[in-house]
Amino acid sequence: MGGQPPRAVVSIMEVPRRLHPPTLTLTLANAASAPPCAIGPKQKSSRRNGMRQRSRLEKHGGPEEEEEEAAPEEKVPSEEDLLEETSQLLDISPARHSRLSSEDSVSEETLESEEMLEEEARRKSEEEKAAAKEREAQRQQMSVEELVQSERSYLRMLELSTVTIRSSLQKLQPPPAGLDSMFLYIQEVMDVSTRLLSKLDQFQPGDPRFLENLCESFLALSSDIEAAYKEYLANYTHVTVLENGYKQKEALWREIVTIVKSAAPEVNASSLSFFLVMPVQRIARYPLLLQTIQKHTDPAHPAFALLEQTAHTSVALNCRINEYKRFREVADKYKKTENLTIRDKMVRLNTHSIAKKTARFSQHIKHETGMAPKVVDEEFDALEGFFAVLDHGILQLLENVETYLLNLQGFLECRTEEFDFDMDGEKSAVSYKEITTALRQWVLPTFERRMRTLIHKPLCALRDLLVGPRNLIRKRFHKLLDYEVIEGKASLTFDEQEVVNTYKTLNTLLLNELPRFNGVALQMIWSMLGTFSCLHKDLTADMEQLFQSFAQQLPHSFLSDSAFWEWAESAVLDGARNLQALCQTVEETLNAPAVQPLSPSSQRCLQQLTGKHGSGKIYQVTSSVVGSRDLDLNLTKGELVAIISGADTRGDKRRWLVDAGGRRGYVASSKLVRYHQAAENPPPSPHPSLPESSTGNRRYSYSPGAPPLTSQPCFQVWAAYSFTARGNHEVSLQAGQPVRVLEPHDKRGNPEWNLVEVVSGQRGYVPSNYLTYTPTGAGPPAGFYPFH
Repeated sequence: MGGQPPRAVVSIMEVPRRLHPPTLTLTLANAASAPPCAIGPKQKSSRRNGMRQRSRLEKHGGPEEEEEEAAPEEKVPSEEDLLEETSQLLDISPARHSRLSSEDSVSEETLESEEMLEEEARRKSEEEKAAAKEREAQRQQMSVEELVQSERSYLRMLELSTVTIRSSLQKLQPPPAGLDSMFLYIQEVMDVSTRLLSKLDQFQPGDPRFLENLCESFLALSSDIEAAYKEYLANYTHVTVLENGYKQKEALWREIVTIVKSAAPEVNASSLSFFLVMPVQRIARYPLLLQTIQKHTDPAHPAFALLEQTAHTSVALNCRINEYKRFREVADKYKKTENLTIRDKMVRLNTHSIAKKTARFSQHIKHETGMAPKVVDEEFDALEGFFAVLDHGILQLLENVETYLLNLQGFLECRTEEFDFDMDGEKSAVSYKEITTALRQWVLPTFERRMRTLIHKPLCALRDLLVGPRNLIRKRFHKLLDYEVIEGKASLTFDEQEVVNTYKTLNTLLLNELPRFNGVALQMIWSMLGTFSCLHKDLTADMEQLFQSFAQQLPHSFLSDSAFWEWAESAVLDGARNLQALCQTVEETLNAPAVQPLSPSSQRCLQQLTGKHGSGKIYQVTSSVVGSRDLDLNLTKGELVAIISGADTRGDKRRWLVDAGGRRGYVASSKLVRYHQAAENPPPSPHPSLPESSTGNRRYSYSPGAPPLTSQPCFQVWAAYSFTARGNHEVSLQAGQPVRVLEPHDKRGNPEWNLVEVVSGQRGYVPSNYLTYTPTGAGPPAGFYPFH
């Protein structure tokens, strides 16, 4: 150390003369602190050097103190003073050096202890974090295992209820009513649970990829889970109703409880609802399990974002299922059709219902009169209009199919081949018998059975399904009227808010479900029409196969195709013409006009009209006519008129211009019928006289020895049996009543009907075999009593 001062002196001597005291003082302080730094054994950290620097400054005084001491000195120190002060500062004694070294060692030990404490605290903190992370991982693992194990146990319980318990209940005699509906949709729930477990089994719970696989599996099956569970939960209300019905029957309920307990003794179940409520609980537990797994998962985990999405999906899935269940409850409430008697409806009347119906009627009147605007929903109106078209089309198609089947049944019941036509020797008759027998015993019954199974039965089911939407549409209209009444109110009561919620629920339900129903119904109609065509195609093939086996035996088998079809067409047209002529003849016979007696004034009018217009234009009024226009006549039933023109001035042929014996005017043509005048002088007997050689007393005969008289009848006609008139052209008779025969036949000369006149003067037709004849003055036959 003896060589250091000269170097310091030389350096000081080289300091420029312009150096002022503050700068010199600051330099001295730094110079004083330099030697201890050079003496230190090793270089410390910046923090330790800072502490040493602060300790030395506290001992020797900082620059600020030196500046304060140097500031009052106005005289600049000389060069000798500076050299002396520098030598004093640089001259460090052994005592001073040891004291400084001890202080440095104490400071270093303090710093090292602080560093050790900090390191220990840091280590403990890291250990605690690692332990917490490990605990979270364990909890996450436990949550994952709970989800998987509970899913397995849940599926096992469902299989136990649907296989063991259900099969045992079906063996009861008789089986419980509605048992199959209790387990409705549970198979779909089991299927989706089985698929979820199969996906989870691809990785073990300890595998790092298991959590990601769990989330992906749940998200992939979320739509299937929703579809299965929403139908089951919507039907669960019906399950509870059925079980309550079973409880009302004590013997049946005891058997059910015994079967349930014997099937699952380890779970201590005492009712079917113990198992059937599990899907309701399970779907609500998925969000809790997934949120628990998310809670114990590190946000830095690669699958954390996917796990969060899965938890949100499970919550949204439950919300949608609950909303669907609420919609189904509203639909089930309002789609039912109640067959109430008038008494039941009267019992339901009260002040509230009368006020509600009055408000609806008033609102409807306001809509029709334009006093209040309607709430227009174009989307719903379009759906409702399409549903109305489908409704009408389905009902019309069902009516046509039922008529078709009814005519087919009538054709099958008319077994013409069983009648004996005395044509057994002809080949055509034999072939016809065999063909018709095969048609009635094989072809047509098969066709009818398929028609009823594939067309009629689905149409009936579709008709029954129309009732629900129809009732919901009507109830939605009623709720709309209630909604419009309270729509403008600022604040609503609880009942009014319930009305608003019900209307919105019905409207949303119909907007969501009615398009699906319309689409399915339309698809079913097209499918049934296609099936109808296929059935007729099969019927044609069967009939063609049947006729080909008899083709060689038919009389026209030798004809060519063109000649055969020409013959068949002509034969069909001839048969159609003959049938039409027969129908017209029968109709005219059944609609024969009634011949009513004419009063003297009517007879004079008839003579006048006949002489003026001719007998071919005389018509009789069938019912009273009251004119509704100008120039219309008022006529009574039975009055005679003559036709002047078959149309009015505008060419309307439904109004005829007639002459009513002085009055002229228009009458509806449908009220007129041609008048048939009865014979004025009827023959004395409805049957020709028997020849004189005839012997024996017969019906409708008289003694052969008495010649017939043309001036007066030689016998009396009586009613042998009672007869009730079936129309205006017939007259009723009582047995033993005397009658007068006016015509021994009807207008077409048929002798099976006679035109007679009874005692009261009424005229009409009666069957000729209901009459009997006796000689004049002999009285009625034995057993009959004359009518008085």
